[in-house]
Amino acid sequence: MRTRLLVLFIPIILSACASKYTQYAPQYQIAQGTPVPDYSRLDYWAAHPWKKDPSDSLPAALSAEKNDSLADVFFIHPTTYTGTRAGWNADVNDAALNAKTDYSSILYQASVFNRHCRIFSPRYRQAHLAAFFTTDPIARAAFDTAYADVRAAFITYLHTYNYGRPLIIAGHSQGALLAERLLKEFFDGKPLQKNLVAAYIIGWPIAQNSFEKIPPCTAPGQTGCVAGWRTYRRDYVPEYILKESPQSYVTNPLSWRTDSVAVGREANAGSVLRDFSTIVKHTTDAQVHGGVLWVHRPAFRGSVFLRTKNYHIADINLFYINMRMNIEERIRAFLR
Repeated sequence: MRTRLLVLFIPIILSACASKYTQYAPQYQIAQGTPVPDYSRLDYWAAHPWKKDPSDSLPAALSAEKNDSLADVFFIHPTTYTGTRAGWNADVNDAALNAKTDYSSILYQASVFNRHCRIFSPRYRQAHLAAFFTTDPIARAAFDTAYADVRAAFITYLHTYNYGRPLIIAGHSQGALLAERLLKEFFDGKPLQKNLVAAYIIGWPIAQNSFEKIPPCTAPGQTGCVAGWRTYRRDYVPEYILKESPQSYVTNPLSWRTDSVAVGREANAGSVLRDFSTIVKHTTDAQVHGGVLWVHRPAFRGSVFLRTKNYHIADINLFYINMRMNIEERIRAFLR
């Protein structure tokens, strides 16, 4: 048996922020000649509040929830360009790849924000998965191309939709790598930092010297901070992580703290696994260990056949309900 975990207006206008934002916005300019998608077009957004998309979906048990739009999230999806490589960067007009993205990451990951956030998630010329495993300069430059698109989409978002609204920055895997760059350029010690509810940089290392002014999230109601983790089977740490220096800091998504206290699976309010409509409770425990998050093998129907020790694909899905709860807690703390 083969078991897989799939990855996946109540506008609030803060007048003081909006006034300062108007002065700050002209600093964001798209470089001349940069070949980026036209993000004024909705078809270049995988998720956008002005269109129906998979990020609007809810598991059946949550169908009665009353949603609002207290904040925005700018979500950068992970690598879905993993098959035959036609070039180092994906074509944003590739319908099959876009569908793959929409019904994996956008459905299973971006939807975690939909109770209290308007979701903005751009399509971008993502680097092929192979670019992570080579030192070829051309391949490595593919990440700069990907970031150029994400940057342009974010500028469009700022100019067109933000108006001083509370904002979450989030990404997984390649999306987390690009989100980290976005935070450094636009938020870290910059005027926009005051709008930052929190950042979720998941499935990517967050070195302890990554940011000058943005602290790690060390408490569940803390705002203006960065949370992140990489999930592995207990007692396993990949060799490449052992070589990381400085070590990544890690947030435990069951306690939302960075200490090494183990939190039992009873604190896991629910995971969303292969069947998006079903919430599975108490699947995993969690403990920060070194630069990673350790869990016992998740408990769900068929998990006895789960041999992998790397749960990267399920970094968000294993803690889906706890993330929804934490997103609400941080937004309400920010608004207070």
